[in-house]
Amino acid sequence: MNFNELIKTNKQNIKSIIRMITKQDNEDIEQEVYIKLWKNSDKYEERGSQKSWINTVAKNASKDYLKSAAFKNEQSCTADDDVLVNIRDRKKSPEDSILTTERQKVIIDAVENLKPKFKEVILMCEIYGYTYEEASKKLNCPIGTIKSRIFNAKKELSIVLKDLM
Repeated sequence: MNFNELIKTNKQNIKSIIRMITKQDNEDIEQEVYIKLWKNSDKYEERGSQKSWINTVAKNASKDYLKSAAFKNEQSCTADDDVLVNIRDRKKSPEDSILTTERQKVIIDAVENLKPKFKEVILMCEIYGYTYEEASKKLNCPIGTIKSRIFNAKKELSIVLKDLM
């Protein structure tokens, strides 16, 4: 068995198997596969194809890596790093505060410019937290009318506020 030829013809296949199982390119596993192939080349028997034997060695090496302490340690470090990256700074920058204030003003103006019947149901149900039933009783109109007005009010607001979405 010519070992250099074996590596050349199977290198891409071995990399693909490792990537498929570990979800990453890993040269250490690849080297481990080559070492195992080299050490066990005298034990290889021509029962199946050589390629399937090589695939099995690559699969087993990849699975062993996933079970290893090194992989678990790497995962915990990565998870800690991800947590640190994802922690948001709770302090708002002056720019964020100005943008939030401007955004709120645009939304308030849009609600203020709604037709009065739409404005009152939006304020009652979306701002003050009334249920449809409560708003219906308070305004002395059917629930269907409340739902219809809210739908139409949201439709108008979505048109006016499309730049904020």
